[in-house]
Amino acid sequence: MRSRTIPERTMLVLATLCAVMTAGRADAKVYEPESITLANGMQVVAITDQRVPVVTHMVWYKVGGADEAPGETGLAHFLEHLLFKGTDKVPSGQFSRTVSRNGGDGNAFTGYDYTAYFQTIASDKLSLVMEMEADRMVNLTLDPTEVESEREVVLEERRSRIDNSPGGLLGERTSAALYLNYPYRRPLIGWAHEIKALTRENALAFYRKWYAPNNAVLVVAGDITMDELKPLAEKYYGVIPARALPDRSRPLEPEQISARRVEFAHPQVGQVSWSRRYLAPSRFYGESERVMPLTVLAEVIGGGATSRLYKSLVIDRKIALSAGASFSGSSIGPGTFSFYAVPVEGTSVEALETAFEAELAAILRDGVDSQEVARAIKSMKASAVYARDSVTAPARAVGQALAIGRTIEDI
Repeated sequence: MRSRTIPERTMLVLATLCAVMTAGRADAKVYEPESITLANGMQVVAITDQRVPVVTHMVWYKVGGADEAPGETGLAHFLEHLLFKGTDKVPSGQFSRTVSRNGGDGNAFTGYDYTAYFQTIASDKLSLVMEMEADRMVNLTLDPTEVESEREVVLEERRSRIDNSPGGLLGERTSAALYLNYPYRRPLIGWAHEIKALTRENALAFYRKWYAPNNAVLVVAGDITMDELKPLAEKYYGVIPARALPDRSRPLEPEQISARRVEFAHPQVGQVSWSRRYLAPSRFYGESERVMPLTVLAEVIGGGATSRLYKSLVIDRKIALSAGASFSGSSIGPGTFSFYAVPVEGTSVEALETAFEAELAAILRDGVDSQEVARAIKSMKASAVYARDSVTAPARAVGQALAIGRTIEDI
């Protein structure tokens, strides 16, 4: 693995992509979200799709793993677990059982920039989940015994996903090498020794600091209109007082002046793999105008069986079992542009890396042609259209964008 910044030459390629893409901007929107803001500062969004009588209800908090204090890695994720431990009104475990008994399902997840809680349920049960979700926004009670037991659950999750996973272990070390100063370098689930040190008081302090209506976004997608959603949001969430919020400023990355290589051997690994990551702009970091061109470029270079890397390394030269690229720019902090490949038996990692660098050099030298860009955009549009068939995908896409600070107009 080598971590590098994208060279200036790449920007020339991306500028060409910008020019090619401009002609396609008059297309219909993927989603049509409607947004209001409650008196307490909570943003409320409705995405109407009345094909089936189902809704996905999501509450996104603008806080995640990158907002933890030094020495408290995993706290945002730990609190996500603890939010299911109940309130005086909804005892521990009752939230999930109630959703299940009413034919729905739900869960939660933590990212570096946000934490989200969601339920998918029949639209006539929406008020039920809204009442329970609003209750745990302010009324969380934590029994010390349950805090201790849940810490063990999180530690076991870490053991299964990271400590017993060679890929997970390598991923941790790769992130720690890629980001020199930005908090994305810390594991989202937390370092084991710091998880063990987390307390009930840590969790409650984090909860009271960040969990407030004016730091949250409510998104409801499916069989709902804003006229129907607004009175429900005001009834359940609008009565919760706003609170003063902490400063969310984060450290910046220093200038990248050297590549880093991470090699990891493990007895459980029978197949060598190779990857390379570059720091890149994101929606709110660096040259954000490059985000859409980079998204298209990733599709051109490594977005499937017709991409540059797959065709060259897998089909034509037959030195790789798989090859591709991806770009992640939907974040507050630095994004990443990643490449990966798995060599065939008899091909060394060094030979594979040399072949990859030749492909990358050709793109930097010659650029990409308009047909490649058109194919990539067509594929991406198709994926966006298919996403509309899910009641959950619109809520996730819009909620994530708003949680990192984008606007309805951006979306």
